[in-house]
Formats: sequence, C-alpha cells, structure tokens
Amino acid sequence: MNLDLGGRTALVTGSSQGIGAAIAAGLARAGATVGVNGRDAGRLEESVAGLRAEVPDGTFVPVAADLGTEEGARRALEAMPDVDVLVNNLGVFGATPALEISDDEWRRYFEINVLAGVRLTRAHLPRMRERGWGRVLYIASDSAVVVPAEMIHYGVSKTALLAVGRGFAKEAAGSGVTVNCVIAGPTRTEGVEEFVYQLVDRDLPWEEAQRVFMREHRPQSLLQRLIEPEEIANLVVYLSSPLASATTGAAVRVDGGYVDSILP
Repeated sequence: MNLDLGGRTALVTGSSQGIGAAIAAGLARAGATVGVNGRDAGRLEESVAGLRAEVPDGTFVPVAADLGTEEGARRALEAMPDVDVLVNNLGVFGATPALEISDDEWRRYFEINVLAGVRLTRAHLPRMRERGWGRVLYIASDSAVVVPAEMIHYGVSKTALLAVGRGFAKEAAGSGVTVNCVIAGPTRTEGVEEFVYQLVDRDLPWEEAQRVFMREHRPQSLLQRLIEPEEIANLVVYLSSPLASATTGAAVRVDGGYVDSILP
C-alpha cells in the first residue's frame, strides 16, 4: 500500500510524546511535513530532536502552544496557517471519583478534549474544502463508548468528540475532505503508566502491574495487553492518506477488541 503524503502538511496536536509523537513519526515517514505540538517550548524542542533522530528524512515543525486556550489556537495558526491533515490528538485524563469531579474540572476536560479540536477544525476545514482535499481526525477512546466509572468526565468528553467528528463530516460532505474519529483502546504511554499505578499496587513491576490492570479494570479487552502507540499511528496514517478517500464520518476502532460490538 502506498500511503504517500509527499507534499502534504500535517499538524498533530499534543504530539510531544506518546500516541501523538508516534502519529507524527508515522506521518513523516509517509512524506508529510509535520507540525509537532506541545505547551513547553524547551520540552518540545527535545521531542522534535528525538523525532528527527527517529525519522532522519522527516520534516518536523515545532508548534509551541497551549491548545486548550483560544490564545494557544491563535499561536498554532500563526505557526501553521494552512494544513492538509489535522490530527486532533490533544487530551487529558485521570482517575477521580464521579461525585468528586468539580465544575472547574468538568470545564477543563471539555476545553482541552473537545473545544481544542473544534477551534482548529473551524479554522482549517474551510481551506481544505476550497482545495478539494483534506483530512481531519479526532483521537477518541474506547471510554467514549464504555465510560469508565473512575473517570466519567473523560468518557463524556470523548463521547462528545464522536459527535463532533460526525457533525463536521456532514459539513465537509462532497468536498473531498474526510473527517473521522479513531477509537483508541488502552494504550501504553507515560501518562497511562502513571494512571495504571493509580489503580494497582505501585510496588508491582510494570509487566505485572499491566497484567493486573487489564485483568481487573479492562477485562473485556480481547488483546489482553496495552496497545503500543505505533499501532494507533498506523491506522491514523492510513486514514490520512489518499487511500482512505471513501472513509468519512466514521468512528474507526483500534481498541484491541475492547468495545464489545460487532459494528465498527
């Protein structure tokens, strides 16, 4: 399969580490110039240096901006005013008892997990439609469908993202622009490792802690292990490519069979 993105420009939000960094590397391997986003300029430069070492032929552009704010969105647009591929990966998560989630925390999750992607889509989708080609992707989660009791605010924000993706796909109908969501299952990242240790014994070695977490907190996973970030990135790169031209308005799963459904 030729996933050629040569000559295309992509922005991956929240891409200084984890799934976002893996997506940035994958898009660069396919030939795209990739904007790498993070809030801290110093840490972002380190991340970009790591990506350049990983993909020596890749072209990466640091985009230092807090996209959970309107000002951050403006800065990102100044740095990359025109993109062909927009991957809305930015997100926060954490375990909090449902009755202890404050109004401010609910708002913070909505601002970062939902509105950050909405703002950038509003800015970039019109230009994509004018060109007759573009890709908008939202990295959702199995938590959008199977809302976890320990972080319902996260689950609600990811459920909202599925509706956002479907709605903007209708806005882009017939234009040559596709808009999709990717339902990512439990994935091994630095943040998830910390999350796992919020729920299991911190004295356990990582491999054992991971098995206990999957068995006790994610028993419906058919994969029975955490997904690697590169496995998420593989699907994102395909959906960003010209080969995925007939896939739009979809919520495509790469969840290790976590969601108990025979439909995508």
